[in-house]
Amino acid sequence: MALSQWSEGFKAMLKYAADELKGSARRIFMAETVKELGSGGQRWAERELGWNRGTIRKSTHELDSGFKCLDAFSLRGRKKAEDHLPNLLEDIRSIVDPQSQTDPTFRTT
Repeated sequence: MALSQWSEGFKAMLKYAADELKGSARRIFMAETVKELGSGGQRWAERELGWNRGTIRKSTHELDSGFKCLDAFSLRGRKKAEDHLPNLLEDIRSIVDPQSQTDPTFRTT
């Protein structure tokens, strides 16, 4: 069967399966799928399934070499406010100090 003749249900199943997997398992699934599709499989997967060809190439390399590329999820995410605003602590102190009370028990003025 030619790649252009695949049913919408089959395409939806492939998309769903890839979306449910994460990281290396997803890439290996993508590589095996494209390998089974044969010649033109990468372009078809990009056009019909919305898969990134860069990711497909990476996954094909992982499948051929047997080595898994590590995902650096721990290096992602939000940075500390101090990284974005280096003077934040001094600015907060300058706002709070004139109005702060020296005695936390509220016995003196």
